[in-house]
Amino acid sequence: MIAASLALCASLALAEVELPVLGDTSSAMVSPIQEKILGQRYLKLYRSQVPTSSDPLVINYLEQLISELTPYSQLDDKHIDLVLVKNDTLNAFAIPGGVMGVHTGVFNYAKTENQLAAILSHEMGHLSQRHYARMLEQRKNSMVPMLAGMIAGLALLANSHSDSGMAVMMGTQGAVQAAALSFSRENEQEADRIGMQTMIEAKRDPYAAADMFEEMLHASNSRHPPEYLLTHPVTERRVADARNRAMQYSKKPYPDNIEFQLMRSRTRFELEQTPQIAVKRFKSEVDGESDSPDASSYGLALAYSQTGQYDAARATLQPLLNKDPKRITYLIMSADIDIAAEHYKPALDLLESQLKLNPDNYPLTIRYAEALMKSGLYAKSADLLDHYSRKRNNDDYVWYLLAEVNGLNGNILGVHEARAEYFIANGIYDKAQIHIRNALKLAKGNFQRTSILEERLKYVQREMQEMSY
Repeated sequence: MIAASLALCASLALAEVELPVLGDTSSAMVSPIQEKILGQRYLKLYRSQVPTSSDPLVINYLEQLISELTPYSQLDDKHIDLVLVKNDTLNAFAIPGGVMGVHTGVFNYAKTENQLAAILSHEMGHLSQRHYARMLEQRKNSMVPMLAGMIAGLALLANSHSDSGMAVMMGTQGAVQAAALSFSRENEQEADRIGMQTMIEAKRDPYAAADMFEEMLHASNSRHPPEYLLTHPVTERRVADARNRAMQYSKKPYPDNIEFQLMRSRTRFELEQTPQIAVKRFKSEVDGESDSPDASSYGLALAYSQTGQYDAARATLQPLLNKDPKRITYLIMSADIDIAAEHYKPALDLLESQLKLNPDNYPLTIRYAEALMKSGLYAKSADLLDHYSRKRNNDDYVWYLLAEVNGLNGNILGVHEARAEYFIANGIYDKAQIHIRNALKLAKGNFQRTSILEERLKYVQREMQEMSY
């Protein structure tokens, strides 16, 4: 069903086929501009089908890491749209048009930031070389059904977990291959080479790719190998190739980024069955051995807070704050503990002061808006989110929060407007249309808002028509 609906969604975008770029045979089937249009549409549809994470700290970290790598990539368009999938499996992917997906489970497998950067750089290699379009050229196929099958396969992966998910995928590997999720050996080698070059240009560890491949190779020998290996097969030859390329450069120590380790603790906490189990896990690390003692303490503070042990959470966090008092991640955790304990005044003061020092910072803005809402300052929270929605107008969580706080503030028109944008961001256009029509009734007599709503309604109707709703 999903593949059928996806296959119809971009017919008009492909109707006006542009002339191919001379010397670029991949453009004979679909242009980079068309890829961008299709990629954005499929991103919305994908988000509507899978469980995604709205953790602003992890999202912000990944966006910053990607932005540090893209200037050194071969991408013509350096902008990447990220979707963070809440799933404990190892998977990352790139969709034509500059969309990159990362499963939270990647943080379980990557032990250092450089290993994570190697995965992201590899995906950028596929995008920059337009491997999807080149496959179309070879197969004389159409982008629309290929992308439809690909998104269907990725949605299947994202909605599966560990053993059961692997059983499903192993049983449907032929379908996944047909959905063009897998690249040729030549494509993988090229993405490896270009990804390595991105790492070197970005002054990152060239050995990290081989290290990550070795982690995957060890996992592939287990009973249930990671999903990533179905679409990016790792062999001993591939590990050796990556190691040989790296050996052109002298091996030296690369200090890890503590922020990576902190985000790793956040995702590991989310993937535990209960906060109580997380307390035991992180406490055993703090009391025993840990690759990153500070990150283990941070995870323990988070777990204590989520189990209502606020004094223990503050006591665990305080040494980290003493060591690094300006780190935003620690300061937000301090505010989170106060918010969970319903001590809103110190949390609001802290977040407001940090926002003045770091204007428009994503995690600070989201936490401040949430804290304002929980403390009953609905109008102030709505004003903040309304302003910020112009900066991140495709962020579905910003629209979700704005709809919630507008409802609490009694702004029913604002509720419908924000919910419409939330559904648009997730490609659920039938529900978006309902909210826009309700908003139009309430906005009667307000020329400016009516004009904006009418334009949004036309946009939604065009999208619905192309998707054959």
